[in-house]
Amino acid sequence: MSNSVRAGALGAVLSAHSGHVGIILDASEIITCIYANHLRRGIDRFVLSAGHGSAMLYSVLKLSGYRIGDLNTFRKFGGLPGHPEYGIDGVDATTGPLGMGVGNAVGLALAQKIQGIRARTYCMASDGDLMEGVSFESLSFAGRYNLNNLIVLWDDNKLSIDGIAQTDIDIPARMRAMGFNVMSVRGNDINAIEHALERAEKSTRPVFIQCKNILGRGCKFENKSAAHGFALSDTEMISLISQNTSDEGIRLWGVVARRPIAETARAINAMKRVKIPKIPERISTRELSGICLDLLMGAGVDLITGSADLANNTHVKTSHSIDIKPDDFNGNYVNFGVREFGMASIVNGMLVGGLRAVCSTFLAFSDYMRPAIRIAALSKLPAIYVFSHDSIAVGEDGPTHQPIEQLPSLRLIPNLNVYRPCNIDEIAYAWNAAIDSVETPSAIILSRQKFKQIPTPNGSDLSRGAYVIYPAKSGRVRATILATGSEIPLAVEIASQYKNVQVVSVLNMCDFKAQDEKYKSSILRGCIIAIEAAAPGNWFEFADMVIGIDKFGASGDAETLYNEYGFNVDKIIKEIGKYIK
Repeated sequence: MSNSVRAGALGAVLSAHSGHVGIILDASEIITCIYANHLRRGIDRFVLSAGHGSAMLYSVLKLSGYRIGDLNTFRKFGGLPGHPEYGIDGVDATTGPLGMGVGNAVGLALAQKIQGIRARTYCMASDGDLMEGVSFESLSFAGRYNLNNLIVLWDDNKLSIDGIAQTDIDIPARMRAMGFNVMSVRGNDINAIEHALERAEKSTRPVFIQCKNILGRGCKFENKSAAHGFALSDTEMISLISQNTSDEGIRLWGVVARRPIAETARAINAMKRVKIPKIPERISTRELSGICLDLLMGAGVDLITGSADLANNTHVKTSHSIDIKPDDFNGNYVNFGVREFGMASIVNGMLVGGLRAVCSTFLAFSDYMRPAIRIAALSKLPAIYVFSHDSIAVGEDGPTHQPIEQLPSLRLIPNLNVYRPCNIDEIAYAWNAAIDSVETPSAIILSRQKFKQIPTPNGSDLSRGAYVIYPAKSGRVRATILATGSEIPLAVEIASQYKNVQVVSVLNMCDFKAQDEKYKSSILRGCIIAIEAAAPGNWFEFADMVIGIDKFGASGDAETLYNEYGFNVDKIIKEIGKYIK
């Protein structure tokens, strides 16, 4: 059966003349044992964190009866992608960027625990995965939460692309220290792998199985780094395919493919609309977000929220939050600890597992999470990210905590909704849209500082991404000020000095870009000036002039910093005077 997996995978690589041969030759026994004897289709999960082994995964899925199409389309336009992508039948995680698949597997195992499903998550990891810090962020979390339904198998061949794998000197010791039950087998010893998996499934702790392997076993580059990629001639590839082709293996896989598939319901609750209470005149948007989230969860919205050790700062822990604990998963709040990248990777797995998950930290630290946010967007996973402390107004913590480029950078990620709300109406809309989203993750960007609330006019259509929040007092509109979040009251104060200047709130730049030209031209009137306490690049698509920040902040109180960096009514009026007559 493992030979049949090899033959199919090698055939796919040969057809593409591209791919990774080494893992196919050394790890097919491992994946065969999992799929042939242990993984219950529709109940258990499998993540190939070593995503370069995609051809091997596609081969075993094909043999197991999943609907994945022709293996000969591998790495060809419109066919099976070069690395696994969530959405393909049987593929539980988009992997390839190493380490994140481990985090996805931890998230899947956590989701199983929260849902009370008696199921397991298997994960195959490579040396490369275990060199990435995110894998150990995630695994240490799994150990602390005692996810004994998680089984990680390490394809330990001690080689990577540049030679000897630069892993820890003693990974098993590290795994024991993180709370794992550690076992060791030879990677081609099917009986030993079977015995280890049987023991793992009875473990009271998460399990880590070291599978000692030889990269590219059986080819001329055996035990050499060259075996990692596509280094063999067509002749040797054809020979290896012939050696591994097995009619009996195909027959036995046919038995596996005919097994019944369990159907596990993973319903997502519909969004509840709630009445918004009266709001103080000055309040931060992080507080507004917390008020809205508390109301939503009180109304029964089924969300799992969490934070990277900043719950009281990001306001994602509400009066309805119940801590999820290692000995009690009947809760709705996860303390991820200071593990931003691990947190976002784990959340991706939780979403695949059928939960709606929210995670949070300061906006400056979204950089730690960015690769996982990108994978969520690529995988069409509707994660919700709450990022507070959104500008230099963070103040005294200084430039290390003051985001400059993060907001415009997030707007560059395809299929990511980025909201920077200015009032309770925009906050409520952002939460509604984020929870209703099916295929698009959302980032809600929030202020630390309190600021004056400018109400949204009745009848405004927030779904368009931008709308007139402060109309011109009279006459023809000569200028439009675009602003977001905490800069809205500043923009309104400037506009109030003129009769013919309006302010447009741009809640979601992506949504606004998607509008037709008729709508855009109806609100982009006269000279266009953008004001935002962030790097200015995004705005030049719309604006003639941008008041932004193109250097790092400084330590000091928020008011002083805004004045020093030019976010002052008198300074801006003087600067834009030549545009507004």
